[in-house]
Amino acid sequence: MGTLYLVLASILWGVVHSVLASHTVKAAARRAFGPLADRLYRFSYNLFSLASFLPILVMLFTFPDQMLYSIPEPWVYFSALVQGAAFFALLAGVMQTGLFEFAGLTQLAGLEAPAQLVTDGLYAHVRHPLYTAGLVFLWAWPEMTVNRLAVWIVFTLYLLIGAHFEERKLLKEFGVEYAAYQARTPMFLPRLRRR
Repeated sequence: MGTLYLVLASILWGVVHSVLASHTVKAAARRAFGPLADRLYRFSYNLFSLASFLPILVMLFTFPDQMLYSIPEPWVYFSALVQGAAFFALLAGVMQTGLFEFAGLTQLAGLEAPAQLVTDGLYAHVRHPLYTAGLVFLWAWPEMTVNRLAVWIVFTLYLLIGAHFEERKLLKEFGVEYAAYQARTPMFLPRLRRR
């Protein structure tokens, strides 16, 4: 039963997270609160996302669970190396797009610049490096349990589906520029050889 609660909570979190990230909800906030919405939205969104994710983490680590596998030595060190690389790729991707902007602090201070499409660095190899790195980090976890597997599957589906919705938003925002970027850059997995 604990696994079912975890799955439902994770799905609910993903749906709410996606709805709040939509242009429709942002536009509604702008109509309701005016220019203040632009300054507060990203920061408030991040705070809400973190706060609403905490119950899932608590359930994940406290609900009764069953071990499926544990990566033995020396392979566990390789797993740790892969997770470390994924963590640094996540960090590099966030830094590349702007840490303070990602956190919503730039907007909060009223210093937000017009949006620019980032296509260099990690983004020259894949369109969604944060999603790719996040998935690698999850699936390289050295110990897999029933609850963890259920949550990992939900979040994998969430990221894959969410990326398609994000693509639509980016096409609407950047138009032909993003369409050209889509044509030359893979979504999640980098090409072994550049064109």
